[in-house]
Amino acid sequence: MNVAGTKDETSLFGGIEVHSIDYVPWRERHGTVADQAKFWFLGNFNFGTIAIGFIGPSMGVSLGWTILAEAIGILIGTLFQAFHASQGAELGLPQMIQSRAQFGYRGVVVPLFASLFTFVGFNIVNTILIADGMFSLAGWNKVATAVAGSLLGAALAIWGYDWLHRIFKLMFWASVPLFLALSAAILSGRIGRIGHVDSGGFAAVGFFTQLAAGASYNITYAVFVSDYTRYLPRDTGRVRIIAAVFLASSISAIWLIAVGAWLATHIGAADTFLDLTQSGDAALPGFGAVLAGVSIASLVAVIGMNAYSAMLTVITAIDAFRPLRPTRRLRVWCITAIVLSSLVAAVGFGGDVVAALNNYFVVMLYLLVPWTAINLTDYFFVRRGHYAVSDLFTPHGIYGAWGRQGLLAYGVGFAASVPFCVLPGFFTGLAARELGGVDLGWMVGLVVTVPVYLWLMRGYEAGSEADAVLASGAALEGAASQLSGQVPYLRTGSGT
Repeated sequence: MNVAGTKDETSLFGGIEVHSIDYVPWRERHGTVADQAKFWFLGNFNFGTIAIGFIGPSMGVSLGWTILAEAIGILIGTLFQAFHASQGAELGLPQMIQSRAQFGYRGVVVPLFASLFTFVGFNIVNTILIADGMFSLAGWNKVATAVAGSLLGAALAIWGYDWLHRIFKLMFWASVPLFLALSAAILSGRIGRIGHVDSGGFAAVGFFTQLAAGASYNITYAVFVSDYTRYLPRDTGRVRIIAAVFLASSISAIWLIAVGAWLATHIGAADTFLDLTQSGDAALPGFGAVLAGVSIASLVAVIGMNAYSAMLTVITAIDAFRPLRPTRRLRVWCITAIVLSSLVAAVGFGGDVVAALNNYFVVMLYLLVPWTAINLTDYFFVRRGHYAVSDLFTPHGIYGAWGRQGLLAYGVGFAASVPFCVLPGFFTGLAARELGGVDLGWMVGLVVTVPVYLWLMRGYEAGSEADAVLASGAALEGAASQLSGQVPYLRTGSGT
């Protein structure tokens, strides 16, 4: 990988990934589809995912109905995630830079807000789960545990893409055999049935809440999946990437959420870490501690993944109003600030984690569904993957500063969802009240946003952007044959 910058920065930050929100030249592309599958499998393969299985049972839904609801939700959410994955290899850009084509160079701050909310919120929840779990299991100081986990995650985010992929691959091979053993113990009946046993039934509100949580869980990856596929060779097959991400991410999430639902309905689980550990020990003495340790390490890696993409989001937002050079020094300061913010919020949290997790997923779904609908519709049906990459780095290019069609479609889609939304304890829309509290807001947002955006883009002609796309392609080819950093508006490389 080419490294540009001053001698002082190179010596100070040597080894840290060079690229940030800039274009990744094709000569620097590496990685395989198989590695992507391991990465996205592990992204869901930790006890944070298990906690999602508690939502349905906590609302009176049985094990069978909970598993059905979460499976449907995960498959829906992962479909959006997987289609976004191909964009990284094809364009060599972070996800939110590509979104400037729909929302404008500055207008992209609207979905950027939703993205940042996603990353920071996930890290707050993950930090709480780690701290509370270690306290319940071994009496570890919650603050010290939260600080340690956050620092390790920050280090991974700072060193960047390759290190994150290495750690995720390592944790994949460490985690899968352990959870296979746990699942086999559950299916064979080796783990005792303590407390109540599947006492729930079907409850429409709980079923659709669980479904929404599943959909939200993997739709949240849509906002940054391209961040981790943008180094793939540009000739990597679209179908292969989509299939690998879809299968890996959906299988791991469905698997562990089902484990969580089993724990909730059969042993009355409320503390993910503690109950998972006790279940492991019930299968084999000492096995629970090993399972817990690997799960903690996996969750720390996920904290790093979220911090990495949060950094890209923040830099993109700042760059929209004050053009900057995405240096490694900026990267370090940005990640440090993001992790500290999440850490402070996590340490100060004093509520019900499962309830907070549910509300958090609901809000994310409302915010992200209109964005993903617009982005995918534009990419696959309007512009069909043809973008002038260089114009994404200026407010004066063909995409402009404010993408009126994208912003208007987003606003209409979000507004349409509000009457159907349910945010437990805070808000229930008029239509949702008529439906007995069933939350269909995100579905309505999706159904409305797509045709609205297509109607607003009805006058689009591919020929109007053809010259800019060709010019950008020629510039990218030229940049690929030079050292990174010599084509400034493409920002290939890092400066001081």
